[in-house]
Amino acid sequence: MYHAFFGLAESAFSIAVNPRYLYMSQQHREALAHLLYGIQNGGFVMLTGEVGTGKTTLVRCLLEQLPENTDLAMILNPMASAPELLASICDELRIPHLFSANTKQLTDALNQFLLENHARGRKTVLLIDEAQLLQVPVLEQIRLLTNLETTQEKLLQIMLVGQPELKELLSKPELRQLSQRITARFHLQSLTLQDTQAYLQHRLKVAGMPESQENPFPKNIVKLIHQQSQGIPRLINVLAERLLLGVYAQQKRQVDKSIFDQAVQEITGESPRKPMNKPQKALLQGVLVTAVVLLIAWFNKSEVLFDSNHSLSSIALVSSSSSSESSSSLSSSGASLGFFGSYAGLLMKKNPAEQLLMNFAGETTFDLAKPCAVRVGQNRRCQTDNLTSWDQLRELNRPGLLTLIDDNKESFYLLVIGINDRKILVRNHQQERLIDTKVLATYWQGEYTFTWAAPVGFDQELLENSQSPVVTWVAEQFARMDQQSQPLTQLVFTENLKNV
Repeated sequence: MYHAFFGLAESAFSIAVNPRYLYMSQQHREALAHLLYGIQNGGFVMLTGEVGTGKTTLVRCLLEQLPENTDLAMILNPMASAPELLASICDELRIPHLFSANTKQLTDALNQFLLENHARGRKTVLLIDEAQLLQVPVLEQIRLLTNLETTQEKLLQIMLVGQPELKELLSKPELRQLSQRITARFHLQSLTLQDTQAYLQHRLKVAGMPESQENPFPKNIVKLIHQQSQGIPRLINVLAERLLLGVYAQQKRQVDKSIFDQAVQEITGESPRKPMNKPQKALLQGVLVTAVVLLIAWFNKSEVLFDSNHSLSSIALVSSSSSSESSSSLSSSGASLGFFGSYAGLLMKKNPAEQLLMNFAGETTFDLAKPCAVRVGQNRRCQTDNLTSWDQLRELNRPGLLTLIDDNKESFYLLVIGINDRKILVRNHQQERLIDTKVLATYWQGEYTFTWAAPVGFDQELLENSQSPVVTWVAEQFARMDQQSQPLTQLVFTENLKNV
């Protein structure tokens, strides 16, 4: 079909599990090493990863590298009771047993097999895929299987492979004994942008694309693929396959933006993911030392996060009297007094300006000496960013303090509560006025201070691999920004989330 158009001998991006196509990134090599360690050294190993990150492919690769003296019991459907699991293990190892055998009889038969296998110099490995589906009683039975041992080593090496929920499952108090016996753990992350590019090239090469063939995925498209798939190999495959079909259908040599957009629409029924701009990323990456900030202040339509007092109002709602006042602001008094003289009643020094901002935000429990401390009250935070344009202020969509610097290098502040294409709406305790942004451009160098509401539980920085409900919260906000049905992670602060 269209594969020959690209010089391919077969589909390069089939979602069927094929160890030949496994791209061994650094983390995949480490994961495979962990699994082999479990087989060779009698450990209890756990491999986790998000859906589609390549766990099953990695396991298939492992099976091809098993030592000849290894017997494997591979359980692909763990939705079973403890006796049913034992029966499945016996079936995999070809251990005879009665259909009606109970747990004790099955365990005795398995123990006898393990002892005989050990005497023959053979190893026995139990590998359970989709292990996050295991029930607690079944996991307790697995723990009991680890008791089958000689005086020198365990008779059964166990590997659990599953989604991140497996880690949460094993953190339950009733499973702490099982968790303590795990000697090696590895969590597969999604691919980085560099790995995504190498992954695409690797699969094309394995599928037979000649070196002389032009790469159908230019760098700008690779970036879009990574962004849309979030670096998840299975999603990369689905998208890349559809992109190749689109290129073939249009008889082009490379994927372009229109082909990409059409492919995403056909696959997801939605528009492509839009990357966050710099001020949005600053909001989400500026507070935590580890580069994840728990704010989503620019969500101007979010009922959960912002009420009407906490987003910039539209200037179209301002009365005509305010508008007419500002339109002549520099035509008369402004011409003789200059900007700072013309707006002296609205300009404030830092402390009273911060107090006004807190009052406007509805915050009453702040320190009068330091109104805009980093933490205000129970859940409000204060933040100062350096913006580069009025467009960024519009996108930020938060009322706040505009820092203006006069000719003497002295700072003054305006409380901004609204903005449109050409003007901002400012206020003090008694009045509101419109000011043309061109007038402010001379004195504003980009500093802007605003407040935001922190989620419940956000009281300290998050470190990579730490667990907190706040991680779930921020991952859900990223998912909402990018219009994704599933967040990147739950509870665990992953490298993926850190690098968004």
